[in-house]
Parts: sequence; C-alpha cells; structure tokens
Amino acid sequence: MHSVVTPVRGRRHDGLVKATQDSLVASLQRATPSGEMTDQSVARVLLDVPLMHLDRPFDYAVPHELSAEAVPGARVKVRFAGRRVNGYILERASTTQHGGRLSPLDTVVSAEPVLVPAIAELMRRVADHYIGAVADVLRLAIPPRHAKVENEPAAAMDAESGFSPEPGDLSAWNDFPSGVAFMHQLASGAPVRAVATAPPGAAWSTLVAQAAVAVRGSDANHIGRSVLIVVPDHRDVAEVVDALAIGLPERTVTTLSSDLGPAKRYRAWLSVLRGQSRIVVGTRAAMFAPVVDAGLVVVWDDGDDLHAEPRAPYPHVREVLAMRSVVEDCAYLVIGRIRTAEGERLVRSGWAQPLDPDRQRVRSSGPVLRTIGADTELARDAGATASRLPGLALRAAREGLLSGPVLVQVPRAGYVPVVACQDCREVAHCTRCHGPLRIASAGSAPVCRWCGSPRVDHRCAACGSARLRAVRTGSIRTAEELGRGFPGVSIITSGREGVVATVPNRPALIVATPGAEPLAIGGYAAALLLDGDQLLHRADLRADEEALRRWMNAASLVRPGASVVITADPTHAAVQALVRWDPQGFAEREFDARAAAHLPPAARVVSLDGSPAAISEIGTEFALPTGAEILGPVPLPHSLENQGVRENADPAHERVRLILRVPIAQGAALAAELRRVQSVRSARKSPEHVTLRVDPLELL
Repeated sequence: MHSVVTPVRGRRHDGLVKATQDSLVASLQRATPSGEMTDQSVARVLLDVPLMHLDRPFDYAVPHELSAEAVPGARVKVRFAGRRVNGYILERASTTQHGGRLSPLDTVVSAEPVLVPAIAELMRRVADHYIGAVADVLRLAIPPRHAKVENEPAAAMDAESGFSPEPGDLSAWNDFPSGVAFMHQLASGAPVRAVATAPPGAAWSTLVAQAAVAVRGSDANHIGRSVLIVVPDHRDVAEVVDALAIGLPERTVTTLSSDLGPAKRYRAWLSVLRGQSRIVVGTRAAMFAPVVDAGLVVVWDDGDDLHAEPRAPYPHVREVLAMRSVVEDCAYLVIGRIRTAEGERLVRSGWAQPLDPDRQRVRSSGPVLRTIGADTELARDAGATASRLPGLALRAAREGLLSGPVLVQVPRAGYVPVVACQDCREVAHCTRCHGPLRIASAGSAPVCRWCGSPRVDHRCAACGSARLRAVRTGSIRTAEELGRGFPGVSIITSGREGVVATVPNRPALIVATPGAEPLAIGGYAAALLLDGDQLLHRADLRADEEALRRWMNAASLVRPGASVVITADPTHAAVQALVRWDPQGFAEREFDARAAAHLPPAARVVSLDGSPAAISEIGTEFALPTGAEILGPVPLPHSLENQGVRENADPAHERVRLILRVPIAQGAALAAELRRVQSVRSARKSPEHVTLRVDPLELL
C-alpha cells in the first residue's frame, strides 16, 4: 500500500511522520503480491479518516469478485490499522508504487460513483487552502447514503435535457453599462468572472435567472451547460426558483437545502450527480453539488455570514466557488446589494470584472434616504439624535401607513436582550456564571443568557442598586412600543420567533430583524432602520460593511421614491454610503483601510485557538514564511470573563488565541507550513486540540 501523493515536506519532525506512516503501511500488508497485479487491479482509496498525517490516498488490491462494482467514485470499506473504515475510490490503476503486498478492499458499499473527479480535485484545494483534512471536506460535500433512495429505479431524463433556450430576455441587465455584453459572453460559453452590485428596487433573482438562462443556451450540442446558484437561506431559494420558472420549462430546477429532509435531499443530489438536473439552487452545502458540465456558478449576497461553514475546515461559499470556477473552467458571478471587501479584491486583482449599475438608474429606482442629523430636523426636534424613535422616523411611518406597509428593522430579536444598572449604567451580569442578563418579556425577572437561571433579586455589583434599564431593545419590545404609539395599526413581527415570508399591500407595521424582512407585495411604503449605531459600534472587523449590507438589503424592499429613515451617526462612512447609495466607493475605501492595517482580504490571517500549552507547543514547531507576524496569544473573551468571576478558575478550561498574519502572496506558504505542523502533531497523537481558521469572520 502506498500513497500516490507526494508527502508534505517538513523540517523538524518529518522523520516522525514518515515512520508513523510506514509502520501503518507495513501493518496493512496482505496476501496479494505486487508482482501478480492484473489490469486495473489497484484501487486508490481516499479514507474517511480526519487525521492530518493520513490525509492522502492509499492503494488497495481489488478482489476479482468486487471488480465490477469498485468503480472510481464508489463508496467502499477497507481495513486500516486493524479496523474497518469508510473510503472512496479515487481511481483504478494497473500498478502501485509500493513494492510489498496490498490489502484487499473489504466491501463495496455502493457502486454509485458519488465522488466525481472535479469534486475530488476541488476538495483537495479547499483542504489545502483552509488547512484541513480532505476527510472533513468529504463530510460537507457528499451527503450520507440513503440506500432505499439510491436503489430506486433511475428516473427518465427530463425533456429539458434537450432544451436549448436562446439568451432571451436580458432586460434586467440593461441597468448595467456592460451587463448585456456580459450576458452575451455567458451565452457564448466563455468562462467570464464578475462581481456585480444589484441596484435598489431591482429583483436580484431576475438578474440571476436571466444569467442562468443565457448559460443554458450556450452549448453547441444543445444539451446546455449546468448552473449552480448558492444563496443564504431557503427563502432566497424559493425566490430564485420562482424567477427561473419564467424563462425555463417546469421541472427544470433542482433545489438542495437542509429543509428537504434526508431522503428528498439525497434523491435531489443523485439527480444532479446523474446529470438529470442541470440547474441547481441551494444553500451553503450546495457549493459542492456535483453538477455535470458546469457553465456558471453564482453566489448571492456573499457578505451574509450564512455562507461561512461553521464546521471544519470552515470554508466560505465565495472562495469555494471561485476555486470551482478554476477547476471546472466555468463562469463565476458574485452578486449582492453591496460589494464586499473580498469582492473588491477580486476586482482589483483583475481576476473578475466589475458590473455596476448605471447611476441614473440608481437615482430613479432608489428610495429617499433621510438621516436624523439634518439642521432642519434638529431645529424641529432637538433630541432627535438621542431618541430611539425621533420625530422624523415617526412622521415617515405615519405617511407611509397611508398607502401601505412600513418596515421597521431592529438589529436584535427578543424583548430586552441586554440590561444595565439604572444608576451607574454598569451592564448587569449573572452572579453565578457572569453571563449577561436579559428580560424575556414584559414584567418578567431578568434571566441569564448563558446558564438560564432567573435573577429575581438582582443587585448591581458596582453600586448595589436593584433598578435596571434597557441597553439593547429587541424586536418584541419595539413592536410593543409601536403598538402604543400607533393604536389600531396592525403590528407584524418577523425574526427568531418566526419568519414571515410575505405581507400584503395594506397598512401595517412590520418589525423584523436583519435577514428576516418579509417581501411586501408592491414594496414597502417606507422603512425605519433603527439602532444603527449598535451595528456600527460592534467590536468586529466587518461591522461597518455588515451594517451597510443589512441596511441596503432592507432599503431595496422599499418602493422607488419612498422614505427610508436611518437612526445612526449621519457622519459615519457607512451611513454616507447608504445615503449616496454608493456601495462601490465604500468597498474601495474599506479595502484600502484593511490593506493599511494588514487585515483580510488584503492579507492572509490564520487564527489558532487552543489551550496555552497547545499553542505554546505549536509555536516551537513552525518556521513561518518571510514577512509573517505573530499576534498574541491572548485569552479568548469567555476565558477572560470566567477568570473575572471564578476565584478558582480551572486552567484546563482556559483557551487562548494566536493570530498569524502574512502578505497575501505568502498565504499558500503559511497554509503549507501549518499543515505540516498539524501533521506532526497528529502523528505524535498530541492530546491538545487546536482549531485553525483561515481569514476568520471574527478575529476576537
């Protein structure tokens, strides 16, 4: 048994890794001599073993009775280190580089070729980039087998498989000076790449659907190349499917999302694998969907944190689809209401072209943005900047209610998610675990957000006062306040407690958290964007960008010319970008600011989380590339809070974070070095686990 992949080159402990690998290989020798190999009698197997020092394929002998089923991509079980493990056949071969005897395949679980070559190459790239094992990516890319579904009779190919539409209606792209030219490039089959910003009022799903239809007509063989569209949540999936139904026949689109359930999802996934589905719309996990002959991959709203996978190795949809466009030589489209700093990097590097709407179109279709800092407003309402619901916002709501629904966006869900002492303004914390207190409903006692214990007799640790005040006001409390201020008006809430899909075109106040705003038939008559400073003042690298993204997504739901009032510092760059509707200029300034601070995406950053002992151990192992910076280690926030409360804090539970930072050109070298170090620790069976994240959404 022998790997066909060159082992990761090391510096200090390569001998340990090689010795461990060789001993494992030697323990797996069986009775099939290499000299007796017959044609295609070797299977190169990728093991489902998430150990970094075993992150490579192994050769196994293929018994004659399993030869017909042991096809490339099939699921198998093999013996490894004395136990049966799952694996996937990467390829069949006639020879092996190993001079001894190979272990035979134990079982072919399924002859369905679920691991196609393009996805196998993509997974390798993703694992290398995010410093993880391919086995971890496998679990994200290939769903668990559902035997009953897999054994169902193969469905007949839809009539759509021979359908070759013309590029058709491209009117939505007329708002972009170079939009129609881009569509014609897609229709010609060119692997073009673009970063687009959708104008206000435009149906983004129509833009995506028209691009998909153009690609479906790009194949000279009249089969049509495949399209993969990845969106943040199931509501976006439904919106894209509805838009695609206008330009394509029925039963054309396949959806892949978690709400389908295991059987339906696996059935849909198999239809994609078998080439029966050529347009796939799904949420995050669909980025690995095995579409046949990909012509276009699309990601909508790439700044949404739902695109960031929370499981190792923590890949991001935008980056994975960019890699996929290279692997499969297909077109690539990032589209959103704003251009993220990562999108700006793609544009500046020349890797993707910008697609920005015509300014006249933006002005004519956008809402009227109003801030609370205008001199005329301050003259009318001197307390406008300090009020949560200033007179300007109340007037806009009353005027909007005359003709339709009014959207009220609130950053936080719940009733009062954060409380503080009324006298000294000290944030209230639980005396048991030091977690922040919240009030779940009117008249209820404060409850700890961490341990859930009620604090009926809470007193401030600083001054002893029992009086509390709201620091953050949630959507439920906001709805309660608006109900008192607008008696007789229907109040609808949409958020964590329940998301409303659509609202009718009649007067109502819609209180929603970001991302949960319902679609209003005919558009909202006005919108209030409350508590804007709370979004801007978060301790987060992407706070400004995220605030602008949330505001623009909400403002785009408003009718052209309708009022949108934002209660935030009117001089802030993000607020000014919203007022001018200038996401491109904001992205340019944001990227420049991050470049000056050596932060992603202008630099590559890797965070390492673990115990102080584990981080110290890693620090003695790596040899960093030129230009690398080491920041920390520093205790993680929850470690600091626990130490501040518990007199006898357990050091075993303390976790720290070390940050490594290099110029973007050195990112691959840093990843390779950290992979080597992790391989050494894995071979050595280091007990302390260290979590690595590449360009994490939160640095601390």
